[in-house]
Amino acid sequence: MSELTLTVMRLGFLAVLWLFVIVAVQVIRSDLFGTRVTQRVARRPAPAPAGNRQPPGQRPPAAAGGRRDSGRRRGAPTQLVIVQGSLAGTTVALQGQTITLGRAHDSTIVLDDDYASSRHARIYPDRDGQWIVEDLNSTNGTYLDKTRLTAPMPLQPGVPVRIGRTVIELRK
Repeated sequence: MSELTLTVMRLGFLAVLWLFVIVAVQVIRSDLFGTRVTQRVARRPAPAPAGNRQPPGQRPPAAAGGRRDSGRRRGAPTQLVIVQGSLAGTTVALQGQTITLGRAHDSTIVLDDDYASSRHARIYPDRDGQWIVEDLNSTNGTYLDKTRLTAPMPLQPGVPVRIGRTVIELRK
């Protein structure tokens, strides 16, 4: 074996070794710090020009389709709060989108819980603005209050949803 071949093999082995070390450090870092959950802030509509203001006590005209306030009902839940678990205190603003829960990295809320499946459950709004919770055939189940879900169920504000050690509630 020539000296050049031996040197190239040594450098290749050293490069693979460093690549392994870098990947190991990234895995340890993600286990220690987890994934960052950012709260999205809803944009508020710009104030109406001074010439278009309504007199006090008069309601503004309804938007197209007869819905006002971008489809939100008065008194409807506005946030999803994690009450117990490793992400306790995390708040997600409800903006009419489906919220997926599980250990998968593409979930809306990534649960660092041994009892959660990768695609465990989802919470979504129906056509009437009611929020629905659905178990996605998880191994350990999703519990609404103390009842295991077998079908999609309406979710009321303040009623706990338990996934493993994580407890989630809708709040106004």
